Amino acid sequence: MNTRNTDSGEYKLEINSRIDSSSTDTFRSFSVTVIDIPAAEIKAKSVKEGESVTLDPGEIKTPDDVIRWYFNQILMAEITGDQSKICTDVQCNKGTERFRDRLKLDHQTGSLTIMNTRNTDSGEYKLEISNGSSSVMIKSFSVSVTGVGLSSFTIAGISAAVLVLLVAAVAAVIYKKVASQSWKWSRNGYLEQS
Repeated sequence: MNTRNTDSGEYKLEINSRIDSSSTDTFRSFSVTVIDIPAAEIKAKSVKEGESVTLDPGEIKTPDDVIRWYFNQILMAEITGDQSKICTDVQCNKGTERFRDRLKLDHQTGSLTIMNTRNTDSGEYKLEISNGSSSVMIKSFSVSVTGVGLSSFTIAGISAAVLVLLVAAVAAVIYKKVASQSWKWSRNGYLEQS
């Protein structure tokens, strides 16, 4: 779900429940603050397909910090104060294997490295850092992965087409040479050149 800074404000929840002849009303209030990241603060990264890219928060991580990395709003990596609760990609999202074995998370700095990048890795990456006092800092990175040229499938297709054309040309030359010569049947039933 996409939120905007205009969604910030006070939200109230009222729950009315009736059991038998008595009723219970429960009220809760929530204060929501949506932080909008100005375009000037979005760090742009461009990398060629197959190369690695490192998204560096540029902040010093403290032991109490909880760091979460999101790709197009899907949790892809998390570091908590508890070293046993560090996850990347598949562990964070069961069944999600977009980055399988291609992520490297620096537990000291919180930086995220994507190795062997693919075109499908292009998009928006958000970093959320929160500490025990519920302070939240969000950084955003725009990653663009560009192609390095022709894919191996394209090269294979071009090579196969050239080979077929070469074989056809050789066959045409041989046919023309054979067709230009005179042939006749000999008395013993063999084809001979005259």
